[in-house]
Amino acid sequence: MDTTAVQKMTNHFDDLSQTLPEDGIEFWFARDLMEPLGYARWENFLTVIRRAIDSCETTGCAVSDHFRGVTKMVKLGSGAERPVDDFMLTRYACYLIAQNGDPRKEAIAFAQSYFAIQTRKQELIEERMRLQARLDARERLRESEKTLSQNIYERGVDDAGFGRIRSQGDAALFGGHTTQTMKERFGITKTRPLADFLPTLTIAAKNLATEITNHKVSQENLHGEGAIGSEHVQNNKSVRNMLGERGIKPEQLPPEEDIKKLERRVKSEEKKLVRQSGTLPPPKE
Repeated sequence: MDTTAVQKMTNHFDDLSQTLPEDGIEFWFARDLMEPLGYARWENFLTVIRRAIDSCETTGCAVSDHFRGVTKMVKLGSGAERPVDDFMLTRYACYLIAQNGDPRKEAIAFAQSYFAIQTRKQELIEERMRLQARLDARERLRESEKTLSQNIYERGVDDAGFGRIRSQGDAALFGGHTTQTMKERFGITKTRPLADFLPTLTIAAKNLATEITNHKVSQENLHGEGAIGSEHVQNNKSVRNMLGERGIKPEQLPPEEDIKKLERRVKSEEKKLVRQSGTLPPPKE
């Protein structure tokens, strides 16, 4: 999402916010957020809200502090009115909805960062979006590598073999530099995964190669470390060549902050968000 789009969405979400005058609590109505978050049907958005409520319960927060069911009157085309269900949502509730939404929706990716921080400074929102993109890319790589490990275990490759296959893939992606060589270059201890220190682009490149290997292993029913290893090496070479056409060499991209530190920072921010969002007052009788 470019800077202009981020500013436009920031302004839109700002305009949708409301404040309880007696308490100074900022809130949003769910139906106001539905379409901006990319949902056309209330039933589909309600599924996301319910998942967010479950997440709220899991964290130990009182759901009623952040999600308040309300009834609103809406005008029909005929001019008549009818009641509809809605929710008042604190900033924290909105954040949980974004976290449980479809991450493929650009608006959801924006909202994850917009609601995560109290400030509305655009540069901080953009920085948070870049951080979130890296965390998301790392999680996708974890999942694809987990799938590969499971797939090849069923095809005669043990954990040690999986490690060798993954290392061979790294050497192909990094132009002959082994996993250990890259760790030494970046100052990473042997026990930590290389991917935890890679930039988003390189993580995505590793994930693409791994996903292709998963597809080919299943499609062609490959068996044994040799056949699967060769396939993984070829896929990493192909991804490297694609990057090379754009003038990018993965081994020359600088490392980034330890992903574990980012994950801890996000967890800390979430705890602050709960406190800073405030709580909805009890409903009036």
